[in-house]
Amino acid sequence: MTAHHLRFAELSPKTMAALLAGELDTARIESGVELGELFVDDRAKWLWNYRLKQLETQPEAADWIARAVLSTPPGVQGEVVVGYAGFHGPPDADGMVEVGYTVDPQYRRRGYAKAILAALLDRAAAEPAVRVVRATISPDNEASLATIASFGFTQNGEQWDEEDGLELIFERPA
Repeated sequence: MTAHHLRFAELSPKTMAALLAGELDTARIESGVELGELFVDDRAKWLWNYRLKQLETQPEAADWIARAVLSTPPGVQGEVVVGYAGFHGPPDADGMVEVGYTVDPQYRRRGYAKAILAALLDRAAAEPAVRVVRATISPDNEASLATIASFGFTQNGEQWDEEDGLELIFERPA
């Protein structure tokens, strides 16, 4: 696997609102990065709507939630957006944060998911308030299950998610 150097770019509420409205050009200007169609598909729009509502009641979540992930793939001039990633919010009362990441289909199977997860785990480890990192994954999502396999996660339950259905719960120490 190639070592990927990643950069995370904040997605402001204005950017998320533009993405939710399907205004990709406005979102690109607001964010300063070349966001792709992945950011305005139905799943992403659900995410931006959810995160905007979250920020209304939990403004401190801004430093934790979804950001654009940029990298310079081999053979490409300059940075490109390879996906988005972050946590579902700041650490809860038990010191738990949950990771979330999506890799643009054109960059999948190139090690970006593992690189993104490693960067998120590094961020969690650097925060004294974080004690546990959680990942919830559909039992049918073989790619995500394979991604977390080498990071020391242990399955410790399952849950029903209104958006995603059955999810397996995995956790590891920060």
